[in-house]
Amino acid sequence: MVYPGLFQILQRGHRVKGVFLFICFLGIIFILAALTGCSPEQASPGQDDSPEERHNGKEETVKIVYVEWASEVASSHVVKTVIQEKLGYDCQLLPVTVTSMWESVAAGDQDGMVAAWLPSLHEGYYEDHKDQVENLGPNLEGAIMGLVVPDYVPVDSIEELNEHAEKFDDKIIGIDPEAGIMAKTNQVMEEYSLQNFDLVTGSDSTMATTLGNAIDKERWIVITGWNPHWKFAKWDLKYLQEPKNVYGDEEYISTIVRKGLEEDMPRVYDFLNNFYWTSEDMEQVMLWIQEEDTTSREAARRWIDENEVLVDKWVSQ
Repeated sequence: MVYPGLFQILQRGHRVKGVFLFICFLGIIFILAALTGCSPEQASPGQDDSPEERHNGKEETVKIVYVEWASEVASSHVVKTVIQEKLGYDCQLLPVTVTSMWESVAAGDQDGMVAAWLPSLHEGYYEDHKDQVENLGPNLEGAIMGLVVPDYVPVDSIEELNEHAEKFDDKIIGIDPEAGIMAKTNQVMEEYSLQNFDLVTGSDSTMATTLGNAIDKERWIVITGWNPHWKFAKWDLKYLQEPKNVYGDEEYISTIVRKGLEEDMPRVYDFLNNFYWTSEDMEQVMLWIQEEDTTSREAARRWIDENEVLVDKWVSQ
């Protein structure tokens, strides 16, 4: 005869033994999973990858910094779209001031920029940071700058401005105060004794809006201008002659990256090193953004779709 109490003890013993065996079974599974590089909660390589390609076992983000000038908005969005859609990385754009653009790349907080105007406009920034960054060379050549007026204004030289200061409302319409063209314009105002004029600070967009409003009413206006820029495709404009050549000769726009980018992201580095286009290319993107009510990203993707041969050269070399 088996007593009831003894029967209950035996039952409990079987349950404990069953739990113990189940735990041992799970342990064997996890050991085998570790040896084969898989686990019940981790998909095998190649499964469930996000559109942003995984690099070296982790998702990396490329950080591009720029200034919100129409030219740099266009180039930076083209670069971002290529990085995301052709190279498979995520890419973040950060709009900042000129000073912060250079400082952030030099500090390694940002991976790069395609907005360095050299040899003169950003000369000071480059001299301050050249030992902390890598200059990949021009991505666009033939850029120029100076003072610009509408074609209907009967003034052809900076030397004539003082005679007509009142008609220009005693103002030269500029952009953000840290921009290299503003420093150059202050030098021009000294060289040509333009004491009757004030250099008005603002932004690229406010300058363009002010210019458009003046042209609509055929008012006289003088602005700080540069090529490439969409305003030359939209309106009839002319540069004022500058005999003393304070603004200098042609500029180029250079690509600057942080130290170590080549080792960390070689495909991104190679693309940025290969990135090169023309003023006409850039102005087309800018014009789509301004005139066709499209976003910067949509304009960049459209340009890439229409220039696949060139883009393939950027990413395949």
